[in-house]
Amino acid sequence: MAPRTRKPTGRVPWPLILVEGGEKAGKSWAAAELSASPKVGPTFWLDLGEGAADEYGAIPGARYQVIDHDGSWPDIVGQVEEVRAVAAEEAAAGRPPVVLVIDSMTAEWDGLKDVADRKARARLARKNRAVPEGEEVRISMDLWNEVGARHRRLMTTLMTFPGIVVMTARGRDVAALDDAGRPIEGRKEYKVEGHKSLAFDASAWVRLSRESAPVVVGLRSVHSGVRPGVDQPVKAPSFSLEWLIFDVLKCEPSEATTRDLRTAAPERTAAEIAAEAILPETGVDRLRELHREAVALDLADVTVSDGQGNEGALHYLLRALAETRAAQDGPATDAQHRHMHVLWKQAGDFEDRVDRLTYTGELVGRQITTSKELTGSDADRVIAGLRRYVEQNTPPDENEEGTAA
Repeated sequence: MAPRTRKPTGRVPWPLILVEGGEKAGKSWAAAELSASPKVGPTFWLDLGEGAADEYGAIPGARYQVIDHDGSWPDIVGQVEEVRAVAAEEAAAGRPPVVLVIDSMTAEWDGLKDVADRKARARLARKNRAVPEGEEVRISMDLWNEVGARHRRLMTTLMTFPGIVVMTARGRDVAALDDAGRPIEGRKEYKVEGHKSLAFDASAWVRLSRESAPVVVGLRSVHSGVRPGVDQPVKAPSFSLEWLIFDVLKCEPSEATTRDLRTAAPERTAAEIAAEAILPETGVDRLRELHREAVALDLADVTVSDGQGNEGALHYLLRALAETRAAQDGPATDAQHRHMHVLWKQAGDFEDRVDRLTYTGELVGRQITTSKELTGSDADRVIAGLRRYVEQNTPPDENEEGTAA
């Protein structure tokens, strides 16, 4: 079989720009100035822990809109997705690109770390091992994985945003650490404050300072003339985000494209696909995805069991399940709501309503603002997910190790 290939397009993707630096270095100012450029369209400003959005609206020419959110993770992510939809519409209509400013990603990650800290403290409190407020608590790996997954979902949205994204973050010199995590005397290293992969995910990385000219630390660009790993960071005395985006990166709105993110996925057997299909929490949309997977793997006609003693071709099973669940998928029943209520209590880590809605949205694959929005199949997915959480994700005492990072 010949390999399935295509030629690279050479097109410049929409930029995801990290602007970081110390306090009062001009990060937010640079983002506000960009909104005044005639080369960009509507600019949306998501203020997380900085409080500069209103005041910087007085910068000459600034014309951005401040996103109104309640501070909860579901609302923050939901608002970003709404802006993404607007950006897609503007791009499809051939209008100037939408700009999304997130000020700052340092506050974003700090907020997620607070979620992990709060859940770790709640676990200990239930075991009469409460840690005094203000003292460090050891956070287990499953909680780090949970908040890391939330961050990754947001970053995937930003990395595939059909417009321009500007992320601010704080940066500073910190004590260098050895392999054991101990400070190295007399040695400092610069650190961007945020998730450890933040700079890696950005397509352009800029450092601002009160004492020196802006520095373009790194670019993922053919047109910049800066070779990664070869050339040193470039000072830019006349720096502006408009200059970086349109003159250096050569972003041409009529030709720009979103990044094509692909991740490796293991190949599954027909029996494995069927096993997922017959689960009560597998909804209609997922069944359609399984059908496409079966066709792509040339497994559609493989004989499988429906779990009730009947056998037939995989594609017939998937089609029948999809039709049945689509016809039966009304609102979640009272019995399902009671079942979920019991499981939330057993899980123990979701006493906060926002946490419950966030986890529910992750299980059903969309933002949920109230449990009344759940359909019957949604409820089945939540029930199954909570069962797994109770059985697997609540670690025993001896596994509650790991420190905040």
